[in-house]
Amino acid sequence: MTKKKVEVYGTGWCTKTANISNFLQSEWVDFEYFNVDLDEEAANRIREIYDGQLKFPIVIVDGKPYKNPDVKALRELLK
Repeated sequence: MTKKKVEVYGTGWCTKTANISNFLQSEWVDFEYFNVDLDEEAANRIREIYDGQLKFPIVIVDGKPYKNPDVKALRELLK
C-alpha cells in the first residue's frame, strides 16, 4: 500500500473505532489516532467538517474525511 497521511478520530469505547485501528495496525499502516472524548481540539475538527456534529469513527486520508469506512473501503482508500 502507498504511504498516505492517515488520521483516525474516535473514542476508546467505540468498537467500530477499534476495528478500524486494528485493521490499520494489521496492515502496518502508520496513522495518528485522536480520541474525541479526551481531545477537544480533535472533536472541534470533526465538528467543523460535519456542520457542528460530532461523528465517529472518522478516517481522514490525505485530508479527505470518510465516516465509518469498512475494511473494503479502507483498502481502496489506501491504494
